[in-house]
Amino acid sequence: MTTQTFSITRRNALAGLGATTALTLAGCVPAGTIATGSADPLRIDAANAMLDKVGYNLLAHEPERATSLGVDTGAYAGLRSKLEDQSIAGQNALAATLRQDLATVRGWSRDGLDTDTLTHLEVVESCYDIALQGFALPYGDVPVGSWRTAPYVVIQNVGSYLDLPRFMDSTHPLKTDDDAEAYVARLEAIPGVLAGELERMQAARAMGVVPPDFLLAKAIGAMQATIKDAMEGGALAEPVLRESLNYPGVARINVNRALDIVKTRIAPALEAQLAELYAEQKVAASDPGIYARPRGEEFYAWALRSSTTTSLTPDDIHRQGLEELESLHARMDPILGEIGYTTGSVGERMQGLAQDERYKFAEGDPGRAEIMAFLEERVAWIKAQMPRAFNTLVNPKMEIRRLPLAEEPGAPGAYGGAGSKDGSIPGRMWINLRTTDLHRKYDLADLAYHETIPGHVWEGEYSNRLPLIRSILAFNPFSEGWALYAEQLADELGAYDEFKVGRLGYLQSLAFRACRMVVDTGLHAKGWSRQKAVDFFVQRNGSKAEEVASEVDRYCSWPGQATGYKLGHSRITGLRAEAQAKLGSAYDLKAFNDAVILGGNVPMDVLAKNVGRYIAGAQG
Repeated sequence: MTTQTFSITRRNALAGLGATTALTLAGCVPAGTIATGSADPLRIDAANAMLDKVGYNLLAHEPERATSLGVDTGAYAGLRSKLEDQSIAGQNALAATLRQDLATVRGWSRDGLDTDTLTHLEVVESCYDIALQGFALPYGDVPVGSWRTAPYVVIQNVGSYLDLPRFMDSTHPLKTDDDAEAYVARLEAIPGVLAGELERMQAARAMGVVPPDFLLAKAIGAMQATIKDAMEGGALAEPVLRESLNYPGVARINVNRALDIVKTRIAPALEAQLAELYAEQKVAASDPGIYARPRGEEFYAWALRSSTTTSLTPDDIHRQGLEELESLHARMDPILGEIGYTTGSVGERMQGLAQDERYKFAEGDPGRAEIMAFLEERVAWIKAQMPRAFNTLVNPKMEIRRLPLAEEPGAPGAYGGAGSKDGSIPGRMWINLRTTDLHRKYDLADLAYHETIPGHVWEGEYSNRLPLIRSILAFNPFSEGWALYAEQLADELGAYDEFKVGRLGYLQSLAFRACRMVVDTGLHAKGWSRQKAVDFFVQRNGSKAEEVASEVDRYCSWPGQATGYKLGHSRITGLRAEAQAKLGSAYDLKAFNDAVILGGNVPMDVLAKNVGRYIAGAQG
């Protein structure tokens, strides 16, 4: 490793979690009791113990995260039977916990702490402050160290009707009697979760916050599919049926009990949400932007702060997106000329390339199998290149899976993330295969690098080795900026040296994210129509119309989120250029990459501090 400050192992991290069970926040060290000086191990230990308690306080409200991290064990095993309280009271209780713990973190003495621990405190303070600004708004689904800034609690890509079937099937363990009992307990809790969401949906409608009609049409279709699946004993009950063949403890659970809960309690709760969506549909308008909803301008200003961890205005972001788009197209133009696409704008030529039969996958299941094999091959290649880009290596346990069918209509082309903190749940890339026409051979490799290695799965492995609270909290511009930087690294490592058209796919990917900055701000701050947003992608960047239609709908339901990708990437590459300029011959790519990724997932100002420490250390 480049420095000793980040030398924490998974074993160290997990051992630290178990040591905090008796801690109470009343044990805070008063601020300013000791003058700042050299690092004091006892004070560092006390601060980290406090931060672990803060982490478990958050997980008490979001127990699904505890399962995803693999820390719902020992003293916290009870979390495996619970789900987040989605009611108004439940969300208010979460906000109260954040306020209390933010006060604790702000009041904690910085004296005697090392830079790593100071970073942990800075990260929590930034995250909780932004989240509480969101909770102060009268509606919406507020992320706490996450990425989904959603004004609508249930819509085509937001809601427990989508999240819980996938979570129960892919994340909740089913290997022991206790696992099985916890699974059933969670099934029994789902109707209450859905009722809590329904309460918030109705409250939002009462204040005039209704999603646009085109989103509601998609949400109604997705909800109907979830209800049909439930009544047929699908995703929510199927894991019990499947694992009963493998584990005796699961077999002892009455499978009919799970089916009965799903059909007689969960399905009616879903039907109640569907009825609310129909009620909203009757009064919905077509305006796509949050500006057209009550306090929409205020909501969007907060969403941009949450999604970028900056104070940039919509105009700032819109302008930067247009500038970056032009710069990227200038790089694409000569490559298009080399492969024979010489006339028309870059967007027009990329549209022509998208129709080139040489770069399409076969239709239907044969094409789906071809796509999966292609992804596996590319991941194997990039994994072998990692010693050329990092001093500190990880070996992610990961898999590539198709998205659940009910989720595909409202989902992006793919997404991915790291596995659990204890390694029991693998990192995953979820690929949307509703049609093979979503993907091309020149852009699919880039997508794999973004979602897996050295992108989201790779980055998450490092965050999982940090203290609990740092594994929980993630920041959109770092997560997505790093994943775009991962695409850049793949190109620099030779991914497209023998396949120039693949470099076009990579550059179009970056340009696509620059378009997002323009489109998101256009939709939510400049009065753009949905069609204008789609046309901008297609005409300016040559994007596929079917893909960007779902993308635009996603921006309508997650205001601000789409702006963080290119902003984060530009910040990372800007800091890299700064390091190169200041260090000259002492600059080392692997050391820089370690400094960024070993510092963990951080807001943009904290990232600058981490890189600054790397530069200072390299300068001696």
